[in-house]
Amino acid sequence: MRTIDQYNFAGKKALVRVDFNVPLDEHNRITDDTRIRAVVPTIRKILGDGGAVILMSHLGRPKNGPEEKYSLKHLVDRLSDEFDTVVRFAPDCTGPEAAAIAKDLKPRDILLLENLRFHKEEEKGDPAFAKELASLGDVYVNDAFGTAHRAHASTAIIADYFPHDKMMGYVMQAELENARRVLDNVERPYTAIMGGAKISDKILIIEKLMDKVDYLLIGGGMSYTFVKADGGNIGSSLVEEDKVALAARLIAMAREKGVTLMIPVDSVIADEFSNDANVDIKLSHHIPPLWMGLDIGPDARETYADVIRNSKTILWNGPMGVFEMSNFSVGTEAIADAVVDATLRGAYSLIGGGDSAAAVNQLGYADRVSYVSTGGGALLEYMEGKTLPGVAALEE
Repeated sequence: MRTIDQYNFAGKKALVRVDFNVPLDEHNRITDDTRIRAVVPTIRKILGDGGAVILMSHLGRPKNGPEEKYSLKHLVDRLSDEFDTVVRFAPDCTGPEAAAIAKDLKPRDILLLENLRFHKEEEKGDPAFAKELASLGDVYVNDAFGTAHRAHASTAIIADYFPHDKMMGYVMQAELENARRVLDNVERPYTAIMGGAKISDKILIIEKLMDKVDYLLIGGGMSYTFVKADGGNIGSSLVEEDKVALAARLIAMAREKGVTLMIPVDSVIADEFSNDANVDIKLSHHIPPLWMGLDIGPDARETYADVIRNSKTILWNGPMGVFEMSNFSVGTEAIADAVVDATLRGAYSLIGGGDSAAAVNQLGYADRVSYVSTGGGALLEYMEGKTLPGVAALEE
């Protein structure tokens, strides 16, 4: 696959697929600009060569056409400040007005197109829609790793219209390089930390990791499915009843393969799903009726941290508890601290997107770990061995 360092954008209009699916508050202000900051080097490279940039992205999940809260116009001021220029905005991503603005672009100009998903053709991967988008530029750059697992018009189909002028941006390149680093030739001990609510979201990646890791640390809501499979009483904790047998099989598989699979020995429990609930600490296998586990407990935090600090390769995907509630964020914070400590000691640490990336950013640790992925779902699918349409489309 070609990278943007192998291309001179002078005099070219680069159609760049970015992932500007950023969170906005009720006043349409950006609350986390991580994804915008990530793509800045790619845009600067194109502008520096003397090219013009046409940015296209989705935002949110609009149901039936344009919706004010999902308009990318809310990002124009932030982008204008970043590049110290007036970023132009097209009120639609296709049509005569977008075409006219694109045609009028001069070298080092930036144009932001309106939300791609205001058109159903985007998610359907419609070739005609992709062709109309393609007509706006001379060269195609995909820097949206977070959407690379979708065969959408702007992430995969559009590349067909640039047979010799398609390439990946710096974000895509870094994501793939870092994902490969925890898949191939890793330094041991290798520890994977898997959290989040549901085991069903992580089945394939856990199975894949069984042949690679030395330690597999389980946390979050999905840990209680494992506890139940291990014969524990979990009270009213979150459980996927139809996955209990699977969890038991994964425990047995780890034993067979010599992987140390760890379930939280204790839990912070509450009598309701609320930050104001009554709180206690109990062994995870002995949670009383009507109480639920909402975070890993102090003994689990200490045990997990010891394993992490002695690891040389670390993959973390998913929080240890309901970290958006302050009373149940301590486990996730403790894991983040341990990952940072291990990284300082020379370990390689990859934070696998989604909520774990949000937690690391929230704690201000993003520059104290090796790499924070911007694409949770895409990263997991890549590590599961699946072909990502957005990546495959760039291969010549």
